[in-house]
Amino acid sequence: MNLKEKIAGVAAGVRHDVIRYRRHLHRHPELSFQEFNTSAFIKEQLDLLNIPWVPIAGTGVLAMINGAGSAGKVIALRADIDALPITEANQIDYCSGNTGVMHACGHDAHTASLLGVAHILNGLKDQFSGTVKLIFQPGEELLPGGAKQVIADGGLTNPAVDAVLGQHVMPWIPAGKIGVRTGLFMASMDEIKIEVYGKGGHGAEPQKGIDPVMITCSLLQALQQLVSRNASPFMPSVLSFGKLRADGAINVIPDKVLIEGTFRTLDETWRMEAHNRIKQVAESLVTGMGGTCSVEIRKGYPHLKNDEELGTKMISFFKEYLGADNVLPQDIWMASEDFAYYSQSLPSFFYLLGVRNESKGAHSSLHTPTFNIDEDALELGMGLMAYAALRWLENI
Repeated sequence: MNLKEKIAGVAAGVRHDVIRYRRHLHRHPELSFQEFNTSAFIKEQLDLLNIPWVPIAGTGVLAMINGAGSAGKVIALRADIDALPITEANQIDYCSGNTGVMHACGHDAHTASLLGVAHILNGLKDQFSGTVKLIFQPGEELLPGGAKQVIADGGLTNPAVDAVLGQHVMPWIPAGKIGVRTGLFMASMDEIKIEVYGKGGHGAEPQKGIDPVMITCSLLQALQQLVSRNASPFMPSVLSFGKLRADGAINVIPDKVLIEGTFRTLDETWRMEAHNRIKQVAESLVTGMGGTCSVEIRKGYPHLKNDEELGTKMISFFKEYLGADNVLPQDIWMASEDFAYYSQSLPSFFYLLGVRNESKGAHSSLHTPTFNIDEDALELGMGLMAYAALRWLENI
């Protein structure tokens, strides 16, 4: 029996356990850096497998499986464990029991899948050399991001990690297939908060005040031109404002307007330049129109770049396990992911696990109240990750 057959057989054997893990986690979601019960559940499952673990990054768990060979490289496999502040609308028997909290980004599936990988690799540890670290990471959904804290706490050292692998469920990809891309993959993300101050007054007498609403309208248009006329057309950039608050009334001009949004790109130099330009445009335009402003840019996750050499190897392993027709090339995705911190530190590869199945009602977008997955994808997800990790350890 070859490696693929061994792993596929074990994955099939623990499939129902992994679905049970996922449903338990889905029923009991916890917000970023508050994953106390989630962490306890992970530790309990690792204890049952006699896999040693240590806490990391507060509510995170770092486990390690050593192969029989004393020599060898080290690969880290990462799953995020936190949920989102969303009220679930699914009518399922394992619906979230925590009001206003939901696994709407699939982190329950990531965690369950990695526990399945632990089952597989623990049973094969006498048959490979090297070390596999399992990172159950907290706080992916909230700045500063759990990945940054895992790195700061030494999660990639002692022993030193040589490569990091991560997966994310994706509802636009059918179950049974995965999505891959080498090189630039996901965007950085920075939070922008601008307050525009004027002088409020009666709506019938705008000449007596300084209208921050009209100033803000001009500012929003000017900021969009910042991207369209300053960013390279070959470098994706997105500046979006989703919050605007002017607490006046139909006949009251307010004293202040608040706007908040995000800036995303895939180039760190342009990212820093854009921050400066946003501040310059805001301050000069608002001042020129008689108002004042404050600009706060909260720096978020960096862009995610999949290592070309590692990615090429991983894609070849994926094709061995799934068949080439089930490995789908992907475009750049302008969402952000704190897995990017690993990719800034070490050769890393992040790929997408298809979970779409319209016949099962699994087709809603990430971060929506009706998001769900085709749980058959969990068997493929754990088997694929385990296979890729062992093939990399034997081929480096």
